[in-house]
Amino acid sequence: MLGNDHPHFRRKTPDEFLEEINQAKRGKFKLYVGAAPGVGKSYRMLQDAHELKRDGVDIVIGLIESHGRIETEAQIKGLESVPLKEIIYKGKKFYELNVNEIFIRKPEIVIVDELAHTNIKGSLHPKRYLDVEDLLEAGISVFSAVNIQHLESVYDIIQQICGIKVRERLPDKIFHIADEIQLIDVTPETLRKRLSEGKIYSSRKIEQSLNNFFTTEKLSALRELTLREVANDVDERIERITMEGEYGSIGILEKILVCIHYGPTAEKLIRRGWRMAQRLKAELFILNVLPDENHIVHLEREKKLREWKILAEQFNATFIVEKQGRCSPAEIIILTAKSFHITQILLGQSARTRWEEICKGSIVNTIMRKTSNIDIHIVADSR
Repeated sequence: MLGNDHPHFRRKTPDEFLEEINQAKRGKFKLYVGAAPGVGKSYRMLQDAHELKRDGVDIVIGLIESHGRIETEAQIKGLESVPLKEIIYKGKKFYELNVNEIFIRKPEIVIVDELAHTNIKGSLHPKRYLDVEDLLEAGISVFSAVNIQHLESVYDIIQQICGIKVRERLPDKIFHIADEIQLIDVTPETLRKRLSEGKIYSSRKIEQSLNNFFTTEKLSALRELTLREVANDVDERIERITMEGEYGSIGILEKILVCIHYGPTAEKLIRRGWRMAQRLKAELFILNVLPDENHIVHLEREKKLREWKILAEQFNATFIVEKQGRCSPAEIIILTAKSFHITQILLGQSARTRWEEICKGSIVNTIMRKTSNIDIHIVADSR
């Protein structure tokens, strides 16, 4: 007979009970993901809404962006919409998601399109995904949509593929809090045909779009990136199910240290480190070594430090700041790596000339000489 002290009869802590209760009250989150505008995310979301409505589910539209697409606008008909919130900003009218009205209406499910959208000043939150988190916490389920280029971690990859800097971005944790992710996928050829037929943008934007963002090469690369990101998310979900038992998940073996300095490649390194950590199921650490500087540069660095810290929080990384003092940057990296039992170090391409490396020594060579069992990765800059 099994006694009460057997592992399967382990009593849950009060915090574990509370977490289970909170999860039971929380709304469900379904995310429709695509590689580019026009693949049909909003259309499919509305189709699913009609099907649920026919089954007696109380579903409403909180906000939908049709972008003038006839097929999408046709799907809006027959669904209840919660009035948008009117906000006056700099003498102009703007309309945003009306979170308070949705709370009052309290449907079972609400549709909230364009998840990466930045709200106008005067809104409840600066970003729409934060509005969605509030709705989920209130027990209201949400259907939403996003294109892959809006994920924070792929910012540098998108810039390389498309030559654009995506302004509206959201943290990758959105993928992880979604209860269901539905990939809306079409071939580049189909998407270009839709664009040529005027089904995505107005006629004046067709030619420009076909020759810029909507080239076959760029769409193929975006599609491949989207498929890979969704597949990685599926793998992680399966792994969590199989690995998490009565005592939680198995311990992380890999620990990655990203070393950044005041320069244009810091954010790129952080994103690259996070993507590596995701693949390896590793813990992520970010280190910045502060040199002695004058007051003006110090103020600029403080601003950068705040931005890096926010990015680190998005990626659930430990952010470490160390003053250089009498130690060299290489020595501080080595001490940090040993202190946190780091297994992999990520560094940017050195800006030192060959002569400087001869005189002052190579940071990489110093780390390699004074550590063992640590892999070192050098990330090329944009030159």
